[in-house]
Amino acid sequence: MLKKERQEFILREINLHNKVLTSDLCEAINVSEDTIRRDLSELAETGDIIKVHGGALSKSFHVSFQTNGVYSHDNKKMIAQKAVRLIRDGMFILTTGGTTILELAKALPQHLRATFFTGSLPAAMEYIQHPNIEVIFIGDRISKNSKITVGGDAITKIKQINADICFLGINAIDAEHGLTDNDWDVVQVKKAMIQSSKKVVALTIAEKINTQQKLKIGDLDVLDIMITELDPEDKTFDAYREKGVEIL
Repeated sequence: MLKKERQEFILREINLHNKVLTSDLCEAINVSEDTIRRDLSELAETGDIIKVHGGALSKSFHVSFQTNGVYSHDNKKMIAQKAVRLIRDGMFILTTGGTTILELAKALPQHLRATFFTGSLPAAMEYIQHPNIEVIFIGDRISKNSKITVGGDAITKIKQINADICFLGINAIDAEHGLTDNDWDVVQVKKAMIQSSKKVVALTIAEKINTQQKLKIGDLDVLDIMITELDPEDKTFDAYREKGVEIL
């Protein structure tokens, strides 16, 4: 694989999954760690990524709360518009973090009266702009990687909630392996949110479908609905429909 092809692959992986590990990239591309480190250094120098010890982070996910440069932004806005249709006045709603969740927050109608629970700093800042929405921030240690609160206190508080619906920003989803992620602390928070919600809705761009990360959140049976930018009848979803997931 040529350097340009390697770096394009690296950028796509970072944009899809928000962070990558050097070891995982070595395995996926079948090159040495020195080669990957050089590629990451070059991409960091050009401002495309944030290089950290052992890997890299998505720059678009970590620069302030703006949408400039957010990967697949138009598709995420489309997903948010679909998700808003599921929300009703009076609902208690749990949301995770991520750029798609942020688009959901921005798409909420001004007249909506609901209560939102979140540990996501960017989402909370957007929710409080809505005059009729009550925002309850789930406090604890803040993950610099994901910009959400993680840890035992956050999980304990989440378990005290009986939410009508949980909107789950996801990292990877596969019909066989279910929902997976690459951050241990975030996985524990997402598991708690799933357990504390009557209905669980995954929001994901189609590129994350049929991908897998190292840490498991749960099988497909934890999901009620999956929302993407694609037509719900697309054949991509056949295996997911067979396992009982509604597609919007």
